[in-house]
Amino acid sequence: MSATTNAVFTDAVASQPPASAVAAASRASAVISEKQFALETADETGSGREQFYDDPAFPRPTEEEKATLRRVPGSIPWMAYLLCVVEFAERASYYGASQVFNNFMQFPLPDGGNGAGAPPRGSEQPAGALDKGLKFSNAFVLLFKFLAYTLPIYGAWIADTRIGRYPAILIGVLICGVAHIIQIFGALPSVLQKGHGLPPFIISLFILAIGAGIFKPNILPTVLDQYEQQHDYVTELKTGERVIIDPEMTINRISLIFYCFVNIGGFFPIGVVYAEKRIGFWLAFLLPGIIYFLLPLGLLLTYKKTKRVKPNGSEVEKFFQILAIAFKAEKGRFWRIEGAKPSALAAKGITTYKGKPIPWTDHFVDDVRRTLSACMMFLYFPIWYLNNGGIGSVMSSQAASMTTKGAPNDLINNFNPLTIILFVPLLTHVIYPQLQKRNMMPGRTTRITFGFTLAWISGIVGTLIQWYIYKTSPCGKHATGCKVGARVSPISVWVQMPVVILGAMSECFCQVTAYEIAYARSPKNMRALVMSIFLFMNALSSALAQVLTPAIEDPWLEWVWAAPAMALFVVTIVFHWRYRWMNDDTFMTYEEEENPAAAHGGGEVKDSPTIPEHEKFDKKA
Repeated sequence: MSATTNAVFTDAVASQPPASAVAAASRASAVISEKQFALETADETGSGREQFYDDPAFPRPTEEEKATLRRVPGSIPWMAYLLCVVEFAERASYYGASQVFNNFMQFPLPDGGNGAGAPPRGSEQPAGALDKGLKFSNAFVLLFKFLAYTLPIYGAWIADTRIGRYPAILIGVLICGVAHIIQIFGALPSVLQKGHGLPPFIISLFILAIGAGIFKPNILPTVLDQYEQQHDYVTELKTGERVIIDPEMTINRISLIFYCFVNIGGFFPIGVVYAEKRIGFWLAFLLPGIIYFLLPLGLLLTYKKTKRVKPNGSEVEKFFQILAIAFKAEKGRFWRIEGAKPSALAAKGITTYKGKPIPWTDHFVDDVRRTLSACMMFLYFPIWYLNNGGIGSVMSSQAASMTTKGAPNDLINNFNPLTIILFVPLLTHVIYPQLQKRNMMPGRTTRITFGFTLAWISGIVGTLIQWYIYKTSPCGKHATGCKVGARVSPISVWVQMPVVILGAMSECFCQVTAYEIAYARSPKNMRALVMSIFLFMNALSSALAQVLTPAIEDPWLEWVWAAPAMALFVVTIVFHWRYRWMNDDTFMTYEEEENPAAAHGGGEVKDSPTIPEHEKFDKKA
């Protein structure tokens, strides 16, 4: 800096009024107007703002209050419930249709049936249509799952960067509607009897996967966005007790309610499998189509009142720019992202990126680190999915080898959502509140670990059932598709219930907690994208199951159950050791708490906080 510049700078500083006078003037003018502006615009649809100043209606707890007051969940906005109903209709139609995919593809039109896929009354034959066998049906069921959970990455990307989450939801609804119409006409008796059922079914399968992939990653972030006060604050209950409203508990409750609605929709296929068994596949596909058209009505009712976050491609762009800098600076180890902080770059004399001022803050880099830790945690979930009901359609196939006494072989699967529907209120209103009162509420990692444990136990139960089927079947270790004697093992199909119940309870701990982590540990305009990354774990599980498809045949079905269970047992131990620190980690971070000026787009930028010791594992990963 030249001597002339130094002189000018010194004169300018000397001419300023005392600091106390500046502060007083600020409190009386500019800061007040900015605060009012922020509070007034916080509720605007799509404003993307949060109430980041202390609002008298939502006072932040003091350190003493944090130590002494009880924490409780806040009230849930009615718009969140309405959007959950939208999710119910979409999932009811999705699960209703996909529930019968396996039978539709695997088995032939039953002997003596009505020509629409239904077997004769009192027969032990399963419903069927295309006669493509177990491997073909299992491969396409897994392919459908893979697409339905891979395409959300694209659906989330266009939502977060281009069109917004709500328009993406509308587009997904339209595409799925087309798929349901094709499925209905492709399953008409005249089409099946002529052997023309495969082409329309395969087309509808791909279209349904595309629509679901656009819809699914955007609906839960939109539901959670309706809860705006995502900070701790103190309030007084009607009893006079002063409590802290905890955003983590509130988001946990909303996520559980959302998942309950998902599974109310998941319970709908019980009617569908009976329609398949008694009437035929045209009715089995028509019923989901009918309930699907509740979606436009639900979206119409919620359109004006839904709080929407505007797309912001720059935030996603900054995320990948930070990873690119870390990748280059750390020789491929992109998770070591501390070097991408503006403060670290400035220490090296770097103040621009591609010729422009660096567009992110130290705090945003910390958010990226939190997001990466969540995404790395999700990598443990594919093995869990393999244990949740078995690989592909192996559970329905196992049931077809057992005595059903007229019940559809894919009926038992439907008790998974029923268990969740019953278990979620118990968790929400009894178990979790009681644990919270006693300061025994399990952390995020502990909840997922417990869910993993329930899942591998269910896999062991499935193994024992398969072993006993082989022992008692007229065909021994070739029980699938047995044509000897009664054709099936004398074991009742209802013996599968423990597998279903344990898997369902596991979902309440694993799936719901992962939803919370995906939302809380991601930047505001990347929540759908991070949610899609979690959903992609289901796709990875399907890809892994696809690799294992050649083994899904007699006499190896015991190992199809046992191997994933043993793998998850090991994964559970490693997971808890690796992520136990997240039990006590900050649930959400807020840009304004670290950088108030940046929330307004200007002013002094504070240095980001030091990384907690327990999060430094990211540097060693």
